[in-house]
Amino acid sequence: MAKPARIFSLDLGMQTVSLAEFHRLPDGGLSLHAFGESGLIADPSADATRSAQIKEAVEQLRRELHVPAKSPVNLSLPAQSVFSRFVKLPGTEADDVSAIIAFEAQQNVPFPIDEVTWDYQIMGAQRDGNWDVALVAIKSDQLVEVSESVAAGGLNPNVIDVAPMALFNAFRYSYPEASGCSLLIDLGARTTNLVFVEDARVFSRSIPVGGSTISAAVAKEFKQDITVAERLKIEKGSVSLGGAYAEPSDPTEARIAKVVRNTMTRLHAEIARSISFYRTSQGGSQPVRAFLCGGTVALPYTVEFFSEKLQVPIEFFNPLKNVTVTNSDVADSLAAKAQTVGELVGVAVRALDNCPIEINLRPDSIIREQDLSRRKPFLLVASLCLLLALGAWWLYFDRMRTITDEVGEGVNADVSKLEKLAGEMDKIAAEQKKLESTVAPLLLAASERTAWVGILDDLGARLPERYIWITELTPITSGGKSVAGDKTAAGPARPGQPTAAAPAASGPSAIIALEIKGLYLDNPPNEKEARIIDEFVENLKASPVFNLPDDKAKIITQRTTRTGESWAYGYTLVLPLRTPIPLP
Repeated sequence: MAKPARIFSLDLGMQTVSLAEFHRLPDGGLSLHAFGESGLIADPSADATRSAQIKEAVEQLRRELHVPAKSPVNLSLPAQSVFSRFVKLPGTEADDVSAIIAFEAQQNVPFPIDEVTWDYQIMGAQRDGNWDVALVAIKSDQLVEVSESVAAGGLNPNVIDVAPMALFNAFRYSYPEASGCSLLIDLGARTTNLVFVEDARVFSRSIPVGGSTISAAVAKEFKQDITVAERLKIEKGSVSLGGAYAEPSDPTEARIAKVVRNTMTRLHAEIARSISFYRTSQGGSQPVRAFLCGGTVALPYTVEFFSEKLQVPIEFFNPLKNVTVTNSDVADSLAAKAQTVGELVGVAVRALDNCPIEINLRPDSIIREQDLSRRKPFLLVASLCLLLALGAWWLYFDRMRTITDEVGEGVNADVSKLEKLAGEMDKIAAEQKKLESTVAPLLLAASERTAWVGILDDLGARLPERYIWITELTPITSGGKSVAGDKTAAGPARPGQPTAAAPAASGPSAIIALEIKGLYLDNPPNEKEARIIDEFVENLKASPVFNLPDDKAKIITQRTTRTGESWAYGYTLVLPLRTPIPLP
């Protein structure tokens, strides 16, 4: 029997990185063979080093689990690092969604669409003439940073999922018989993710209350730093039952229990509001059961607290319910915390057939690399054909060299005759060069006379027709001065202004850039006027007259914020010239 395919899953939590090895079974199921986890620094002030921490954690786990370097891995991103929207789109067929989803993404994602990586999934069948669609996006630079950290740790991202969608896949794999609306409450380190599962539909919401919120409250109560508070929470933390229940005999445990209950009560209020929003805005049903997962649910009496508050059956989520655990050590280590590996199981399910949700946020660089890997066999064949062709050409040129040598002997006799003629032509060329040096200043003077006409014509041609005006144009010299004298050579250049390091014409000074000031319209207010300056700059980038940098911040040095109190607002652009204009 063929060896089962190895599936590597990676969960990048805010406080824990987990790696697991699954195998695909012949019957289409999963078996868990290895598991490991590594903690990250709990203090949010250490987030600047998160990339380095992820790299070290991935490398450590890969070696502990004996995962080969460069192995493909399915990974899950924390919910707070992505932007999720659940929208209803019209259409007769599911294919109709593809025609309008790009426009919908532009309307819902709060970033320029060319700065994010996004994907979508149609959930279930059409309802009331609309399709339920999950839309997920992440800033591209943030995604590339995470991907590069994982790759630096020795693993190649294959599927990049997000935690709520991975939990949905894990739930459907582990509880296929569940009907009605189920609510997964994932209490993570920084946030609590609510995942509503109802048939083939999913809805998620992230609440900014998690384990670190409890730790911060404990730190405030005991006037300790966050690291000490985290240890106190783990060692002595529990959820106070309240009411007539007796408090813990240890005063420290009693104080922590009350702090935890206060935070949990605030979390329950947010959960209640989310349930109401799901029912009213998404057309969902009241949850008939709830499952707890995530690291923070390990606090004692968490189940009892949510049972009291939600008044529905509560249990720990078991994503390993339908997973065969082949390693006894792994089974023992996960016996008390199986609820924390839902994301690992969810991204492992992506390697199986008929996975419910298949959102993938791979950056373009990974897509190109994977396409190249698939094409490698064809490239090898093409390379072999190229080598054979080069060999044939070598034989051909070797024969041609022999023939050329024979013909060359007869040509050498003619060369000596032509060398004498070449000497005479060199004299003529020298005289021509002398004449050209005499004429060059005259040609330059003629071109400088028409330079400003060409600059103003090009500037006017690229100015948008409406909503924007140019009110002032100031030349800037290579020494950082304006021609009007508003700058000194020793003074600092304004942001984006060319300095003495920029290319300049020969001579003591030259005009190397133009500073343009003007107004843009704010009546009536809409997005058109707000972006008219960016449109102007994009038009100028195609100009043969100006040489604009890629960074818009170096071009747009001022853009007055619109307040609605004036009919127009000012802006300032610095436009370097491709060809500097010498000053007399």
